[in-house]
Amino acid sequence: MNIGIIGAGHIGSALAVRLTGLGHQVYIANSRGPETLRDVEQKTGAQAVTAEEAARRGTDLLVVTIPLKNIPDLPQDLLKDVPANVPIIDTSNYYPVLRDGRIEELEHGPLTESEWVQQQLGRPVVKVFNNIYAHHIVEKGQPQGTPGRIALPVASDEAAAKQQVMAVVDELGFDAVDAGKLHESWRQQPGTPSYGQDWPADKLRAHLQGLGSGRSEQQHAEYRANHTRAEQQILKQFQQGQGAE
Repeated sequence: MNIGIIGAGHIGSALAVRLTGLGHQVYIANSRGPETLRDVEQKTGAQAVTAEEAARRGTDLLVVTIPLKNIPDLPQDLLKDVPANVPIIDTSNYYPVLRDGRIEELEHGPLTESEWVQQQLGRPVVKVFNNIYAHHIVEKGQPQGTPGRIALPVASDEAAAKQQVMAVVDELGFDAVDAGKLHESWRQQPGTPSYGQDWPADKLRAHLQGLGSGRSEQQHAEYRANHTRAEQQILKQFQQGQGAE
């Protein structure tokens, strides 16, 4: 496949390593230009290009994996040459304390992170790779049928795109679990029990079913509070490390 990746951070680079290793042609971009990605090219085997080129050349799959706050800053015509049948993966997470600042639409109300991304892009997206550590993408993929194989939730409003992405997840060495519509993707967001957990498919499916589809205000508040505590702990550890230096 020809795959475009916009974002050369931890997740983008991890996906580039695995996908090129599987024989796919990968084009990777960041916000600073391809000349700043020579080390990423050497590490991953992907070809560094501009964001516009990644979108245009990713004729089979496009991955958007940048900080949530930067989504509105993408070029307005970024997707103009991307055919409607090309799946667009969104891996983003909302980190208001550490990175993104407050996005009011996500603080209250029913909107999920990827629904917000979908609105910003003006195109349907598939939510996946947001709840697994980047190095686990590289290190923990296993053949189909391996006991305890890690499962990843995949949510989208587009059934065909979801099935295509689920096949890629399987190729990468993970069980793909249908996590429903994009409105249900709150179940895999930060602060929820499955976030950052390497659960097998049966446990993940049972957990998603147990949560139901609609998020209550109480659940929203609980999971946001969980995530805020986790962010504050990370920030504290970082500040302590800086002080030790």
